[in-house]
Amino acid sequence: MIRTAERHATWWRAPLVASSLAVPFLLLEYRWFASEGESGAFSGLLYWSFGLLAFSWLLPHRRSLRAPRMLAAGVALGLSLLPMLWVMVAVAVLPSDA
Repeated sequence: MIRTAERHATWWRAPLVASSLAVPFLLLEYRWFASEGESGAFSGLLYWSFGLLAFSWLLPHRRSLRAPRMLAAGVALGLSLLPMLWVMVAVAVLPSDA
């Protein structure tokens, strides 16, 4: 007897939340780095983040793949926020002219 995989009804939640938060930052960062003529040091992060977001959407909709889907979406979100966090830390550390 072949047992079919249990379909996960809310498979889309983790990719949707990660995408809604990550895609605006990714587009902003890509445009920002592309205006300099290249993606710079963060090009790998941008491409990995886009790839992991796509991977989290394309995984089969089974309950057994819930953890990998959430992990891929979470890592993609973290990688997409990393360049902006680095810029915010760099701006905070720079001395002011006051």
